[in-house]
Amino acid sequence: MITEKREAKQHTILTVEDLQGTATILITKNAPEELHKKAQTLLTDQVVCIAVTKTRDKLFIAEDIIFPEIGQKPQHRATEPIYAVLTSDLHVGSDKFNKEPFKRFIQWLQGKHGNEQMREIASHVKYVLMAGDVVDGIGVYPGQAKQSTIKDIFKQYHALASYIERIPAHIETVIIPGDHDAVPKALPQPALPPEIAGRLHQSERIHLLPDPCSLTIHGVEVLMYHGRSLIDIATAVPGMGMQEACKAMKVLVQCRHLAPSYGQRTPIIPTLRDFLILDRAPDILHTGHLHLLYYQNYRGVLMVNSGCWQAQTEYQEKAGITPTPNIVPVVNLQTMQVTPIDFT
Repeated sequence: MITEKREAKQHTILTVEDLQGTATILITKNAPEELHKKAQTLLTDQVVCIAVTKTRDKLFIAEDIIFPEIGQKPQHRATEPIYAVLTSDLHVGSDKFNKEPFKRFIQWLQGKHGNEQMREIASHVKYVLMAGDVVDGIGVYPGQAKQSTIKDIFKQYHALASYIERIPAHIETVIIPGDHDAVPKALPQPALPPEIAGRLHQSERIHLLPDPCSLTIHGVEVLMYHGRSLIDIATAVPGMGMQEACKAMKVLVQCRHLAPSYGQRTPIIPTLRDFLILDRAPDILHTGHLHLLYYQNYRGVLMVNSGCWQAQTEYQEKAGITPTPNIVPVVNLQTMQVTPIDFT
């Protein structure tokens, strides 16, 4: 386990520990470029295997870094052309919530919006998976009330339900919470409780699940996670940056952990069992939180960050983040092809 990482004179110095003791590992400036690239992505608390040569007591020179990542895996696929819509970060109740595009999205699911190709895709949609921040919440950040059109948390979920209930009855909707939702903030987060979710909890075709959660749809294994730790990784890895934070999804798969660094911006419950470990690789890893549309296949895992339905906020503008709202990635579970549909 990496307990400390330091940069000094083009060298990278790692302090590592195991159950027996600690050691210092040096990645020299003359090390191969591939080794330096691996070292850049290393995070504190990450567990890795490092091939070394010994120089003197407790000092080692790194020769290679081996991540506990998945091997190339065959993807499970549906036997028929079934589609899943991946979305997140509605932020209902915010003055930045893009209400009209979202209404067009609902109309599309009803088969009432779009061209012939779009309607053909809509006719095969069986699942809508929402990866958190479905409402904007109350008191999440200072001055939030000034940017809220709905200032009551129960009314925010009531407004959300009025949209979700218009999704056709043959479509199953799965909702997990995010950091703006009315559940405890530390991971793993419980599902939205009945007293908060209201009508959402009463519907048999709306499924409220925790963050993170695993589910199987038409034989395809999906891991849903809101994705707060992606920002921790983006700020820790040199050269990644907030606008490229989606690339941190690959780091999660390489680490086999959804929040590899403890004690950063992402709060984690210190449970006896670690529920954030990727003990098996999913076919689809679906995250949100970043408000950026991104999808890539890595070693048989389709990684999708599903954008948002909220216009650029003041925080995002200051952080240099340009969101990609109103674009929905639709996955064909038979072919694993992703089709982004713009409702702007």
